[in-house]
Amino acid sequence: MTTSTLNTSRSQAIFGAAQGLMPGGVSSPVRAFQSVSGHPIVFDRVKGSYAWDVDGNKYIDYIGSWGPAICGHAHPEVINVLQEVIEKGTSFGAPCALENTLAKMVIDAVPSVEMVRFVNSGTEACMAVLRLMRAYTGRDKVIKFEGCYHGHADMFLVKAGSGVATLGLPDSPGVPRSTTANTLTAPYNGLEAVKALFAENPDAISGVILEPIVGNAGFIQPEPGFLEGLRELTKENGALLIFDEVMTGFRISYGGAQAHFGVIPDLTTMGKVIGGGLPVGAYGGRADIMQMVSPAGPMYQAGTLSGNPLAMAAGIKTLELLKQTGSYDKLAATTEKLITGIKDAAKEVGLPITGGSVSAMFGFFLCEGPVRNFEEAKATDSERFGRLHRAMLERGVYLAPSAFEAGFTSLAHSDTDIDATVSAFRESFAEIV
Repeated sequence: MTTSTLNTSRSQAIFGAAQGLMPGGVSSPVRAFQSVSGHPIVFDRVKGSYAWDVDGNKYIDYIGSWGPAICGHAHPEVINVLQEVIEKGTSFGAPCALENTLAKMVIDAVPSVEMVRFVNSGTEACMAVLRLMRAYTGRDKVIKFEGCYHGHADMFLVKAGSGVATLGLPDSPGVPRSTTANTLTAPYNGLEAVKALFAENPDAISGVILEPIVGNAGFIQPEPGFLEGLRELTKENGALLIFDEVMTGFRISYGGAQAHFGVIPDLTTMGKVIGGGLPVGAYGGRADIMQMVSPAGPMYQAGTLSGNPLAMAAGIKTLELLKQTGSYDKLAATTEKLITGIKDAAKEVGLPITGGSVSAMFGFFLCEGPVRNFEEAKATDSERFGRLHRAMLERGVYLAPSAFEAGFTSLAHSDTDIDATVSAFRESFAEIV
């Protein structure tokens, strides 16, 4: 696909109409393409590793619905089970047996999880786990990291990366200062800064929450000893350690980033993959902490659609597919081949680049590395990335429309897809150099 043949007139018309119907014409900010210029591509359908827009253009997709399509879009086995379950109803507002099945699969897979509560989104999971960590410890303050995004709850919209960074917005209006006064921030990979916060706030910090691999400020990995250091610091100070594995859960490994790195938090939030493409979230952890959650304990949290049969069924089938022998070896090999090709293509034309991958998650920055935190990530050439994004669209590759987002591969991405993608990067880098 080339510049001369990419026609997105229907996308443009649909987005134009949407702007009078929805704020910014979208239901979620990063979709608006504001940081990469141009107008959003309106999708019509997805299958495997591909997406088709309303104009009939085909793209190799590296967003995967922002993570859940780890087995490939519209996997036939997931579709089949959804068709069976939907005949029984879309939502019960009552317990269903599928909740038990998925709960047991999550508990068996994720080292920190002894009990789990299903919700409907990653944001909802993080809101609940924040309340839970404060209820359990009797403390109000929480430490988060600059550039880590834990959903759009008030207390988390402090140096939150992702869409906030993409749009160049300050921390959101409408968030009371009294709420964010209890949110303390530190640079990612900054263990000494966390030590200082604990020293400055004795017996006041309920816990530390982080993405164990950052995906919302671009792709940033923890340096050796960082996660281990947080584990020790929280124990020493009577605080909880929370891994936000909404992105990394079941994507980095079957047991999540905590299994991959061998560091076990007290609580974990999850989403995306465990819904198999349907809206879902979950939080879980040590049984003694989870027993605080209503109706077992006094901390209230509820949700009418939580644990609905469609999301549970899709999640169960997705985890069954991922558990098959060789799944994660294939994901890791595919992603490593992709990121190596991307970096080599940039170096061929003399463009600065740094990046990496872990299992089915990858990312790069258009700057000299290494990038260890959000402040360093800001050195990426966002203007050039915008031109790269357009050039890749013209060649049939769909990347996240932001310089500050991780990318995702799936079991459906073939060697042919990767070769075509690397070739598109090679041409695009030559065009924007």
